[in-house]
Amino acid sequence: MDVKIFYSQSLRTLKIAGYMLCLMLLFAGKADAEPDAEPLLGAQVEAMLQWAQQHNPQLVASRAEAEAAAQRADTADAWADPTLRAEWMGINNIDNVTRSTRYTLMQAVPFWGKRGLRREVAESEINQAQGQSLETWAALASVIKTDFAQYYLLHRSQKITQEMLDLTNHLERAAQARYATGLAAQQDVLRVQIEQTQLQRALLILETEHHHVIARLNTAMRRPASAPLIEPQNLRPIPPSAAREISVLAQRLRDKNPQLFAAEAKLISAEKNRELTLKNRYPDLILGVAPVRSGGQTMEWGVMAEFNIPLQQGSRRAQERAANVELNAERLRTESLLTQLLGDLSKQVISLEAALRMENLAASNLLPQAEATLQAALVGYQNGKVDFATLLDVQQQLLKAKLDVLNAQVEAQISLAQIEKLLGEDL
Repeated sequence: MDVKIFYSQSLRTLKIAGYMLCLMLLFAGKADAEPDAEPLLGAQVEAMLQWAQQHNPQLVASRAEAEAAAQRADTADAWADPTLRAEWMGINNIDNVTRSTRYTLMQAVPFWGKRGLRREVAESEINQAQGQSLETWAALASVIKTDFAQYYLLHRSQKITQEMLDLTNHLERAAQARYATGLAAQQDVLRVQIEQTQLQRALLILETEHHHVIARLNTAMRRPASAPLIEPQNLRPIPPSAAREISVLAQRLRDKNPQLFAAEAKLISAEKNRELTLKNRYPDLILGVAPVRSGGQTMEWGVMAEFNIPLQQGSRRAQERAANVELNAERLRTESLLTQLLGDLSKQVISLEAALRMENLAASNLLPQAEATLQAALVGYQNGKVDFATLLDVQQQLLKAKLDVLNAQVEAQISLAQIEKLLGEDL
């Protein structure tokens, strides 16, 4: 009896262990089947652009529209379905011999050249849809690049402001020490405390803007607005001066700009529509073959040709005039767009070069001078040769110099993003 009980308990234990093993394997399989965890975003803009390119719904929708236009183009020059007509003749006759049936198979045949023009119009619509898709991506990429530059600016500004606040805390301790020994006035302590409050206020503003730009970046990437982003590591390198020549960029704009590509495709569509309108002066044909059967045999064959008579020339001429006006309008719109784009490109190139010169000036002259002046002012204040107001002014100059370098770098990045938006590709 004890053996049976032991055996029963052992069997039950084995079953439970088996169930647990199955559950473990099941959950392990589910874990393996789960997609990879979302990558850490925020360090570089390239990873964020790649993520947005795959997940932004507006971009996905524009690609779907381009695909739909391509599918429609496949049927633009298709032949119309043939028509089969059956005629029963002599059904009121008593003599069955006289009864016959005529079958007519008819096919519509457009005038020569019309099918090819319809195909070309459809292909231009494909290019328009593709141009709109490229424009959507160029605009989205520009937003992400610009917001990432702002994200980097706010992150670095917080660090610089915090460094200045730490320095101000050090100055407060020095002022209090000198005030305790009667070497400084209480006004020095109060002024440094005011400076601390202003820096703390600046940090709060920067933190708020920091959250706002994170929300914008996440929205562009189709992520929750509060999704975390890691610290930005660096900005994109600025291309060499040879690649920033206005003549080189202008030619790239003519070749690659998505708006211009779509506008030129629309212009081609207007040209082909005009040619198709002119073709409407000539009639389309309907050709057919008609066997006549009687008594189970084919008695005779007939052929037919049918076409419309283009008598309504007034309406056709009106359609031709409308097509000409539309074509001229598209040409003017394309020329105006090119002029506007070249003007915008020139402005952005000038802004980029100015930002680079400003960065070089601030980094090579203003910042070293401000750092050296601060060090000298600290020593002078400790020796009693420099008053506290001068020391705080020097500290503010250093903060401004550091922010000037950072702002110039970010302005260059924003201008670069705008240039790349106009080009439709990375510079």
